[in-house]
Amino acid sequence: MAAIKALVVDDASFVRDLVKRTLRQRFPVIELAEAQNGRRAQSLMSRNRFDLILCDWEMPEMSGLELLQWMRGEEHYRKVPFIMITSRGDKSHVVEAIQQGVSEYLGKPFSPEGLTRKVIKVMGPTLQKAMVEEGRGGSPTADAFRESADVLTRKPVPQQAPARSDRSGRLSVAAIRFAGHTLKCVIKDVTLSEVRVIAKRDQDFPGILDQAVVDIEVAEGRVARLNGYVYQLQAVDKRQDTDFVSVGVRFVDEDPKKLEDLSHFIADFRG
Repeated sequence: MAAIKALVVDDASFVRDLVKRTLRQRFPVIELAEAQNGRRAQSLMSRNRFDLILCDWEMPEMSGLELLQWMRGEEHYRKVPFIMITSRGDKSHVVEAIQQGVSEYLGKPFSPEGLTRKVIKVMGPTLQKAMVEEGRGGSPTADAFRESADVLTRKPVPQQAPARSDRSGRLSVAAIRFAGHTLKCVIKDVTLSEVRVIAKRDQDFPGILDQAVVDIEVAEGRVARLNGYVYQLQAVDKRQDTDFVSVGVRFVDEDPKKLEDLSHFIADFRG
């Protein structure tokens, strides 16, 4: 039986699956449960005891920040590690989460290594003890503990701000963030379920099925950060030396506010 219980909270099932798959591979001593929003997570946490919470910020019914606030007011959850995994990477939101008692902050899209480091940082001694008890002291996870010391002292790299839209020529510019890189591109078509963009070939591109966050300026000064995954990469024309690549990203967000903002943007985009 697993010695540590963790709860993964995100309204996008695709993201929950990514987190769970990484944790199962790297930390087999962790038993996993999931919830699609903060309200459901609160219900599960009231009936069960969890040792680690990994949670999105923007969710319907109850946000990750609201769940964190409730947690820190509960005696048995006051000191339980809480990792916020979100596309909200600007300084003001990080500061707000810290003020409410977040343990660690991980920006989307994230890599398995990035998630692993965060879990080790907040659960290190507990994980080591659980692994020894389970007889896994020589596992790859044990090696990760030894290799993570220098990583934990590095300062986080700030995310690049999304490019602004050029409305005058009906040109809508977006940014697609994937692990380690930001792809600047022009929106070719967009629906509530996906977006297709055109990007110059001289940039770093994601791979098929890589997770991504699409930043779209839906109104002056307001950016929608839509979680998704890459489902298509295609040359714009038949030439091997083409300068442009078409990228398709399928959205996985179910947040009503994001979908409402996207609906308004689509109406303006096609108007």
